[in-house]
Amino acid sequence: MNIRKFRERDLKEMIMIWNDIVEEGIAFPQEDILNLQSGNDFFSSQTYTGVATINERIIGLYILHPNNVGRCSHIANASYAVSPDMRGKHIGEKLVLDSIEVARKKGFLILQYNAVVETNHAARHLYEKLGFKQLGTIPKGFKVNDNHFENICPYYIEL
Repeated sequence: MNIRKFRERDLKEMIMIWNDIVEEGIAFPQEDILNLQSGNDFFSSQTYTGVATINERIIGLYILHPNNVGRCSHIANASYAVSPDMRGKHIGEKLVLDSIEVARKKGFLILQYNAVVETNHAARHLYEKLGFKQLGTIPKGFKVNDNHFENICPYYIEL
């Protein structure tokens, strides 16, 4: 597996993976799916967008950007997406570790996740294993596709 910066030719596969998670409605806050134009705009606007590949097939990706502006712009935020048929193979862990290194190189001091859904046990276990600390719990912070609300748990790690 290789992790590298995304290229425009990767967009179709990236968008399929991203949209799959958006449509599942249990992890990303976005509700709108991406098309080629909006996907290019979205991924190009990030501080960094990385893709995980096996034999040039995109199997996962992440976006990295400031969590806020101005006096809080030293805090990064990231989101991760892994192809459904590649989940459970530690691709997410490798994406998180890569994003930590890229965030350091880009000058960020902290990596924070704002909206980890409380029932996303795999993600929470991974973040805690890698040294992230939970900041607390925000009751009913995430609206799931069926319109019920679940708690979210922000996490952070100092870089």
